[in-house]
Amino acid sequence: MLKINRQTDYAVRVVLALAKRGEDIRLSTAEIQQEMLIPPALMTRIVAQLAREGLVNTYPGRDGGLMLPRPAVQITLKDVVEAFEGPILLSECMQAKGEDDCPFRTNCPVRSKWGRVQVAMLREMASITFEDLVQEALGIPLMMPSFV
Repeated sequence: MLKINRQTDYAVRVVLALAKRGEDIRLSTAEIQQEMLIPPALMTRIVAQLAREGLVNTYPGRDGGLMLPRPAVQITLKDVVEAFEGPILLSECMQAKGEDDCPFRTNCPVRSKWGRVQVAMLREMASITFEDLVQEALGIPLMMPSFV
């Protein structure tokens, strides 16, 4: 089964909580934990990883907290998922680099189809910005893709 891990889901929630407040607004980790129902034990690790990946800025101290480093329209779902999951691959053969990795590589009808599905999924994830997610959370209708 393909699925994102729990930390990735919580990381998306952290960025969404910040995006809902808009630019230049700091939130404490306690506020985010409470609003997004994130266990305190995971919050520190998630914030550290988001900061390492440049997806949040952290500010220490009494008036500190977290803030987005750039507008929500410039941060995508793909950015956050890849920060926690690494490169997204549907099949091992999609990362195969040499002829010896797969005996069917040169004549595989399935590999090219996996590639098309993977490209479509990555393109879709890259097209979903946190601004889109904020608008949806606020009940603002979004343009639906034609394939839905």
